[in-house]
Amino acid sequence: MTAPNESRRLPLADAIYERLRDQLMAGEREPGEVLNIATLSRDLEASQTPIREALARLEHTGLVERQALKGYRVSPLFTERELGKLMDVRIIIEPAMAFEAGRRITPEFLEDLLDTIEALERVEKQASPESFKEFWRNDEEFHARIARQTDNPFLENAHASIGGQVQRFRLSARLQSTDGLKAAEEHRAIYEAYERSDAQGAADRMREHLEGARTRALQDRKTIRRADSE
Repeated sequence: MTAPNESRRLPLADAIYERLRDQLMAGEREPGEVLNIATLSRDLEASQTPIREALARLEHTGLVERQALKGYRVSPLFTERELGKLMDVRIIIEPAMAFEAGRRITPEFLEDLLDTIEALERVEKQASPESFKEFWRNDEEFHARIARQTDNPFLENAHASIGGQVQRFRLSARLQSTDGLKAAEEHRAIYEAYERSDAQGAADRMREHLEGARTRALQDRKTIRRADSE
């Protein structure tokens, strides 16, 4: 039986989760920063129970990590090697995902993808923390929508299992506006392959998109590392 206060507690935990996730994605908390539950409870004016629930959910995204006997902290940025390894996994999984989705094209699927692409193109031209978050929400939805269209729970779960780490990838890469524009163009190329009912073409464009994202991210990390050392 559901506890009497559970229905009241879960929305609060959701709100705290969203607030902390937005802070992390906006870079308002430093990598390695300790997330003290008592301090968060005071700052967010909430009891410790929903704080713990929110942090447990954030741990699954890869944005925070829990250390034995120490509690939670903001996850460190990916190293260049870790960035490369994550993108290697995506390059294995997501072209296959794109191909399977291409065998099940529907008008609703095409409409949903186009909505995310047009949203990407709109927000890419803006320069604000909110537009940054909106850009990545639509980027995430584009890939998740393709995963759902595969009608294969194993592929979808494989994609979901690395989804949280992609959030860390976005923070670690620190993509510039030109990279955002390039990503939107690459998404549109995938969409156009689907419009032609070209499943293999969509898979090929997805691979090119991810390889491009990996190259840009690694270059950005090298640039950041050089700047930090000066």
